[in-house]
Amino acid sequence: MAGISDVEGRRPLLLAPLRGVTGRCFRETFADEIAQAGFTEAVTPFITANAGFDPLKGTGLRPTSPMPTTPQFIGKDPEALRSALLRIRDAGFGTADLNCGCPFPMVRNKGRGSGLLRTPDILRRMLDAGCATMGEGRFSVKARLGVERPDELLALMPLLNCYPLRFLAVHARTARQMYGGEPDRAAFLRIAECAKMPLVYNGDAGVADDPAPAAGLMVGRAFVRSLGEGDGAGERLDRYIEASRRELSGERPVLGRMKELVSYWKDLPRWKRLWPLMKLARTLGEFRVWR
Repeated sequence: MAGISDVEGRRPLLLAPLRGVTGRCFRETFADEIAQAGFTEAVTPFITANAGFDPLKGTGLRPTSPMPTTPQFIGKDPEALRSALLRIRDAGFGTADLNCGCPFPMVRNKGRGSGLLRTPDILRRMLDAGCATMGEGRFSVKARLGVERPDELLALMPLLNCYPLRFLAVHARTARQMYGGEPDRAAFLRIAECAKMPLVYNGDAGVADDPAPAAGLMVGRAFVRSLGEGDGAGERLDRYIEASRRELSGERPVLGRMKELVSYWKDLPRWKRLWPLMKLARTLGEFRVWR
């Protein structure tokens, strides 16, 4: 799926990459809910682009899935990125994304994720590798407004505008904000004024939002939270447990995955009462008593 364009008169709606949540098992288990919400594409949780690492082993990447899927990579080694992209391209993937937005200090302090915004020369070489390997209009970037200040990405726009990016997805917060505080839509608009590539808005967006002048919308936490609403939430959780048990080895990783999902529901009326008990569960049996 090269390029990003309107779908049936609507702006494209992309499922955001949420580490530990929106992986392949999640996308397949909730394929109907994802389709009903109107998503047109998914961007995978980030895959590490390190020398010698095979992105097709142990990551759940499959070129055939219920919806178009774009693998996202994180790293700071252009040659490792090039090697990973060649691997997925040969496997049938037509698009890829670079993570310039991960806000966690342990990642950004190593110059990866949002840390790339602090190293323009490395960012340039990563963009060279990505665009040259995937081809024009097939490589995208997901970024924060900056690390400390909301004008850091803006200062990099002359560099980003030099590349034929498929799109630039902007989470309208700084890395320092993590996921707290209000998104800075004014800062997003300043980027839109000078961007030469399509922009995708991300940051506390719901599937019905329509933030001008974005070419598309990327939604993650709001959709995941919606799965915990209504009478069918328990049944959806059971489906995810069974699908995860078929994919993962042992009960512990399945339990960890379920806790990660329900942590997005903890402020909903039903789960607000149950979450303190569920997060202490040591087995799936204990966890399911409360579900």
